[in-house]
Amino acid sequence: MTPPGVHLREITDANRDAVRALRVRRDQRQFVASVAKSLKQAARSPEAHPWYRAVYLGDEPVGFVMLSWKPSAGPYKGRHFIWRLLVDKHHQRRGIGRETLSQIAALVRADGATELLTSYDPGDGEPWPFYQKFGFEPTGEIDDGEIVLRLVFPDR
Repeated sequence: MTPPGVHLREITDANRDAVRALRVRRDQRQFVASVAKSLKQAARSPEAHPWYRAVYLGDEPVGFVMLSWKPSAGPYKGRHFIWRLLVDKHHQRRGIGRETLSQIAALVRADGATELLTSYDPGDGEPWPFYQKFGFEPTGEIDDGEIVLRLVFPDR
């Protein structure tokens, strides 16, 4: 079930602190960096073409997503790669992550992409089942110890 009102918003001075305050469950921390760390990495890595948004449910920030949007160099040159995706611990298991992925996939596809990539660190409680249900498949590649996944978009 998808909660109504899930949408993406730019992060501004007005909402930055509320978005930075989002937290995953303790057992998920090994798999996803905080919003604050993600924003710092984005600032330090302009070559990755970071694109990030807060995930909102109505007027409340409930998550964060960051992509490397068609970087001009590196192993993902010209491709779209989900760098971070998190839903706050108080809002999980309500379809917000799935709806966020749907919206991201639609944006990436509208940009002319034929696929969307991401990766995950394997371990107990890993996000692989979430991505698998959405249709992602392993590429066979490993990037910095993480398993790379691909969602292929059907021909239009």
